[in-house]
Amino acid sequence: MKLVVVSAGLGVPSSTRLLADRLAAATAERTPAEVQVVEVRDLAVEIAHTFTNGFPGPNLSAAFESVAAADGLIVVTPVFSASYSGLFKSFFDALSVTDADALAGKPVLMGATGGTARHSLVLEHAMRPLFAYLKAVVVPTGVYAASEDWGAGGLDGRIERAAGELAALVAGPATVAEPGAERGGTPGVEPGVERGGKPGATPGVERGGKPGVGADEIVPFEERLAALRPAG
Repeated sequence: MKLVVVSAGLGVPSSTRLLADRLAAATAERTPAEVQVVEVRDLAVEIAHTFTNGFPGPNLSAAFESVAAADGLIVVTPVFSASYSGLFKSFFDALSVTDADALAGKPVLMGATGGTARHSLVLEHAMRPLFAYLKAVVVPTGVYAASEDWGAGGLDGRIERAAGELAALVAGPATVAEPGAERGGTPGVEPGVERGGKPGATPGVERGGKPGVGADEIVPFEERLAALRPAG
């Protein structure tokens, strides 16, 4: 799997890059991944030129190609004026100018850093609508790190949960189970015996289904994701 990290931090060292690296490492622990980092600050001049001449420079083009080819994205921005940074937004604006469907259907994990926890809703009020507009599939858990969060146990838990969700999403959408093999079941179960069902049930009739539906069961992604969450 190819995992691309887009970090819009401005400083060196950068807390934004630190959060991005921790999210990438946690995801790679769950599924083998080749990780590539895109530092947006290094592309600022080429991003500006893209808006004036309509063509991305070579480094920006390479970054866009990596993002488009990625199996999953981790995107992290510092917070300015209660929203994502202008450079972060400009990167994705320029990407959509060159390829409007570059993020369509792509799994995305969002992160943000700020000086105070009061800006934590930037994930839901600004970033999630942005990536919904770009037609990406955003994992349920976003990770916001305020200054006081570094070294706190709660941040580690959020990172682990979000990484697990991204790894599960990248693993694939709904899958088709082997006929006769339900979750926890064994291949070769008598046809017509579904979850909690009884022998003799009409083949092809699933949960709340209607006769004639195929015997193979489509497992929704939400159920796959719930099975990976830790108990409690």
